[in-house]
Amino acid sequence: MSKVNILGVSIDNVDWDEALFRISEFIKGPKFSFVVTPNIDHIVKIQHDPEFGMIYKNASLVLADGMPIIWASRFLGTPLKERISGADLFPKLCAAAAKKGHKLFFLGGREGAAAGAAQILKEKYPEIKITGYYCPPFGFENDHDENAKIIKTIKDAKPDILFVGLGAPKQETWIYKYKDECGVPVSIGVGVTFEFIAGMVKRAPLWMQKSGLEWLWRLAMEPRRLWRRYLVDDMRFFWLVARQKMKG
Repeated sequence: MSKVNILGVSIDNVDWDEALFRISEFIKGPKFSFVVTPNIDHIVKIQHDPEFGMIYKNASLVLADGMPIIWASRFLGTPLKERISGADLFPKLCAAAAKKGHKLFFLGGREGAAAGAAQILKEKYPEIKITGYYCPPFGFENDHDENAKIIKTIKDAKPDILFVGLGAPKQETWIYKYKDECGVPVSIGVGVTFEFIAGMVKRAPLWMQKSGLEWLWRLAMEPRRLWRRYLVDDMRFFWLVARQKMKG
């Protein structure tokens, strides 16, 4: 499978059908697999976070989340086939799991988000098997007893796919740290997606998603929380890509 290098992150050059097929094969496989969906915020963080970069290097599948990454790949002369965002991947995998009988577990999100997403999905797909969901308290990642409780809950639920909505890099770090203890075939970080499905956070209109303006919508929805990320930190991405282009 071909890969595209953007600022040291190797992104799998796949379309939707290929991505979904790969994940279905991971579920059947004998070893732990995990999927990451980098947006420009992730890629910028990786530039100064070696641990986050190491986790990405060990990911089973790396999917381009965000039109700016697609544009960057074209600018660099190595175009990616499609944008495959975590927010779109989650409902597609839930629909597929309902048909195939795969079991799901939702970890993270703000209070009530995972439960709300589970309820809505059960109404849409009565046959779906959501074997558990849990919203951990703030700072849980540093609490040994809390993590032990979460791991036991996940192991008892025996999911085929674990969706983790904690934001980056916390969700990827947690997945990688506890991958062996949880024993789940496939784990995927999905950010704010539980809130999207539960209706707590409204997603941008489709035309904004396709035109690469979803970040602007998110900023307008949560300016106090997101202004620095979008207007300061992530702006580095464009300069860094231009520098990669100049270096050939």
